[in-house]
Amino acid sequence: MFWLASLMDSVETALLLWILVWVFGWARENLGSDKLAILFALIVVYLTFYQFPGLIWLMVALVAVSAIGIGTALGLNPFREPGLR
Repeated sequence: MFWLASLMDSVETALLLWILVWVFGWARENLGSDKLAILFALIVVYLTFYQFPGLIWLMVALVAVSAIGIGTALGLNPFREPGLR
């Protein structure tokens, strides 16, 4: 059980760094100021990881579902006619 908690901490740290760099890159491009981009990225990461930690795993689930495709994940094909394979 200890190794699972350690693994989850490592995954959260990796996600924290990835999101920080991603948000910083986006903010730097759109805000134009490096200092403002750093402040914005730190605020977003703080709110995401410390105030609303459930959003982290929701984001991971959404990325995983989008990577394998929603139709594959749910086994649904809305364009398929009933009775056809």
